[in-house]
Amino acid sequence: MRQPGAVPRFDAGRRWARHPRVALRPEPFGALAYHYDNRRLAFLTSPVLVEVVRSLGEHPTAAAAVAAVGPANEAQLLGALSRLAEMDLIVAVEPEGPEPAPSPGAPAPAPGGTGSGSNGDRLGLGSPRRGSKERPTRLRTRLAGGLGAPICLTWELTYACNLACVHCLSSSGTRDPRELTAGEARSVVDDLAAMGVFYVNVGGGEPLLRPDFFDLVGYAVERGVGVKFSTNGSRLTAARAARLTAMDYVDVQVSLDGATAEVNDRVRGVGSYRAARRAMDNLASAGFGPFKISVVVTRHNVGQLDELEALARVYGAQLRLTRLRPSGRGADSWHRLRPTAEQQRDLYRWLRERPEVLTGDSFFHLSAFGEALPGLNMCGAGRVVCLIDPVGDVYACPFVIHDEFRAGNVRDAGGFAALWRNSARFGALREPASAGACSSCGAYDACGGGCMAAKFYTGIPLDGPDPECVLGHGAPALAAVPERQRPHPGPGHSKAARRGPGVRPVPVHFARLPVAEGASVPEASGG
Repeated sequence: MRQPGAVPRFDAGRRWARHPRVALRPEPFGALAYHYDNRRLAFLTSPVLVEVVRSLGEHPTAAAAVAAVGPANEAQLLGALSRLAEMDLIVAVEPEGPEPAPSPGAPAPAPGGTGSGSNGDRLGLGSPRRGSKERPTRLRTRLAGGLGAPICLTWELTYACNLACVHCLSSSGTRDPRELTAGEARSVVDDLAAMGVFYVNVGGGEPLLRPDFFDLVGYAVERGVGVKFSTNGSRLTAARAARLTAMDYVDVQVSLDGATAEVNDRVRGVGSYRAARRAMDNLASAGFGPFKISVVVTRHNVGQLDELEALARVYGAQLRLTRLRPSGRGADSWHRLRPTAEQQRDLYRWLRERPEVLTGDSFFHLSAFGEALPGLNMCGAGRVVCLIDPVGDVYACPFVIHDEFRAGNVRDAGGFAALWRNSARFGALREPASAGACSSCGAYDACGGGCMAAKFYTGIPLDGPDPECVLGHGAPALAAVPERQRPHPGPGHSKAARRGPGVRPVPVHFARLPVAEGASVPEASGG
């Protein structure tokens, strides 16, 4: 994988051009700019700025490119260009030289003459910078109405999995016979490329159990759709790590839910910690670069965040934290595994001190504590993200695989693009939201009422408070919902436990048993 080089200081008297690995995708507010090498995303919230960026290489200097659009807002435009240079989205070129040519494997241009992510920097004429206290931002209001295409989406390639994690959001285990064929999956990739989707988050199940995994990933990369995939590591051999390293745009995140086997294996299965560490060793030996260590935060591992951060540092990896939702098998374990109120506050402080830790906007409900965490701080379901499941069903949110939020199937007429643009369910989510029960709370603009998935699966109305509301409004709302009224995801694709090589899955019934602090996951029975 490429390592970022030194970025020259922005000088308006030099000639600049868009980086050859940067794609622009038009949006009503301006455009999105995405760097396929350093994975940076910028929201260009001014059409004038977009015009300047597109024409940079046609002018002898950046100042001349700005002057060509008129003298107004010159200082703001130059400031925005300076920030783009810091992000390596624009690069300096020789005064008389050609614009930099796209490097091998560069993404194909998206429709409209541009190439085509989720949190990013906001650039425009007077638009708030990342970390601004302006809430809600104009950008967030625009995004709430939906984008022309997802920034990214989650694509569960298969429900097949050799583990039975007690918090699995899709209740994976057995492969569904209706799974998309290789040809159908390629057609989905074609749709995503035509729409200008920057990348897909590939998951499962365990995606490496799908026989055509590498063929599909290679096809997506060829079409200019990047791939970030999650794995439990048990099938990530040295040979596969080397193969991934040779691919142009593939990011890998290895799931690990504890800094020790004792903590991790209680939820992911006996031997899963050892398998994940072996996968990390294989990636490091192959020279893959900064892969990600993905952690679902629970009350048992929140005290190990420093150790997990140190582990990521050893591997030169990035730490990514995800919120535990009551989805899939997590519906049965959420009450026992979710962090306590005190741990939520500690987590907020920890994240505030480490803006480099990735979260995928999982913890925007914590922003009600005060200063917002980095990111968009909003629910992007059906607006900037969605999910495609293994059989082609499309849902607004990766954490709510339920008919209530199903838009249709990619096999329907018009494919994925028609669902994204015309789904009545997605359209409803893009309408201005009511604050509902949170209307009198001064923190509503900070947290937006919290996570839709967490509310839905605990039976709280979507305009009610987050069940883990940090100001305490969630607890009484949760207590007021009778158990029988809480939607349950059902058994999904869970399977009976069985012994297997290397990793022993946790018995599915374990999700319903109390977990004592420090207890080990019981051995799976044979069968």
